[in-house]
Amino acid sequence: MLFTEDFLHYIWKFKLFDFHDLQTTDGLSLEILSVGVHNFDAGPDFHNVRIRIGDTLWAGNAEIHIAAGDWYKHNHTHDEAYGNVVLHIVYRNDKPVILPNGRQVPTLELANRIPAELYTRYHQLAYGNQQIIPCEATIKTVSGIKLHNWLTRVLIERLQKKSVAVIDTLQHNRGDWDETFYQHLAANFGFKVNALPFELLAKSLPQQILAKHKNSALQIEALIMGQAGFLEVELADGYPLKLQAEYGFLQKKYNLKPVEKHLWKFMRLRPQNFPTIRLAQFANLIFKSNHLFSKILEIEHLADFRKLFNQVDVNDYWETHYRFGVESKPASKSLGKSSVDLLLMNTIAVFLYSYGHHHKLQQYIDRSLELLESVPVEQNHIVNDFTNLGVIAKSAFESQALLELKNNYCNHKKCLQCGVGNQILNLG
Repeated sequence: MLFTEDFLHYIWKFKLFDFHDLQTTDGLSLEILSVGVHNFDAGPDFHNVRIRIGDTLWAGNAEIHIAAGDWYKHNHTHDEAYGNVVLHIVYRNDKPVILPNGRQVPTLELANRIPAELYTRYHQLAYGNQQIIPCEATIKTVSGIKLHNWLTRVLIERLQKKSVAVIDTLQHNRGDWDETFYQHLAANFGFKVNALPFELLAKSLPQQILAKHKNSALQIEALIMGQAGFLEVELADGYPLKLQAEYGFLQKKYNLKPVEKHLWKFMRLRPQNFPTIRLAQFANLIFKSNHLFSKILEIEHLADFRKLFNQVDVNDYWETHYRFGVESKPASKSLGKSSVDLLLMNTIAVFLYSYGHHHKLQQYIDRSLELLESVPVEQNHIVNDFTNLGVIAKSAFESQALLELKNNYCNHKKCLQCGVGNQILNLG
C-alpha cells in the first residue's frame, strides 16, 4: 500500500487509528494523553507529546517514519534535536532504535491499526487518475458550510501572500503607500501579459513627477507614453506630435530613461487590450485621481470604488486609433466591466487588506472582504472547472479562493493539509 509520511502525520495528529489496547513494540501498555503540536520546521515531527508507558509518565517529542529503520537513514541517531523523543511512531517496526546513550526509543506500530476505508479514501485522493482536482469525484459530498469556511480561510491565505509582496515594495519605497499603490496598480493595468513593462514604467516614472503635472492631461499622457517608449519613433498625426513634443521637454527636465519598447506585447491581444490603449486609460486615471490611494482609504461605499474606474475615458484621438498612426473605426475605449472587476480584485481589495493588516486596522480588512463579496465571479478555466464539478462560486470572494485552492493545494495534492480533503477523509 502506497502512502507517505505525511499520511502517518495526519493519522497521528487527528487520532485516526485504533486506540484499543495500545502497546509499545516491546509489550508495555501505552496511553496517549496528548498527541502534541505538529512541527513544520526542522527537528522531531511533534512537540509537547504526553504519554504514559506502563506506570511512567513521559513528556517530550515524537518522530514518525514509515519504517523504524528510517530513523537511521535520516541520520537522527547523532542529532541532539532527537534526544528527547519519547515515542517513535511507525507503520512498520523493522528494527529497534537505540540512542548513543543506550536508551531504546519506545515505538508504536500502526500497521494493523489504520482503518481500511481510510487507506482507500487516501489513495483515491493521492494516487487517483483525476483530470482536474484530486477530490473531483467526492467534493460534492462536502457540506456547503464547511466548504465556504475552508474557502474563507484559503482566501485569507491568498490575501496574506499578496500582502507580503505589497509590504516588500512598501519597504523599498521607504514607507510610501501612495507610490507603492501606484506601482502595483500599474502592474495590474498590464493584465498579466504586459504586467512587467507596466511595472518597469511605474518604477521609472515616480508618482511625484506626475503630481507636478496633475492639471495637464496632455503632459501626464506624454510622460506615460514617452516612458513606455512609444514616442521615440517618427510620428505624423497632430495629437501624437503634441505628446512627443511635451515628452521631449519633460524627459530632459527630469532626466528620464524610457523602458524598452520591445517589452510591450500586442500579439494575440484584442485591440481593446493593446498596451497603447491601457496606457491611455492609465494616464487618464492618474490625471483624474490625484493621490489615488488616499481616496481609496476614504471610500466607505463599495459602489464608489467602481466609480473611480468608470470615470476613465481617453483623448478623442484614441476613439479612432488603437496604435499611433493607424486609424480604425470609431469605438469606445473606456475600461470594460471585466477589466474593472479584475482591478478591484487584484489591486483595491489587496491593498485594503494589506493596509489594514499592516496597521492592525480591522475596518480595512473587513472592507477588502466586503468588496470581494460585491464583485462578480471572474471567468477563467479554473473557475469553470469547479463549476463543472458542482462547486459554483457566488462572488469574487469565492472564485479568488478557488484559484488559491487549485494552485496551492490541488495541484500539489496537499489533500492532508486541505479542509476539503480532511472532510472527505473523515470517517465519522
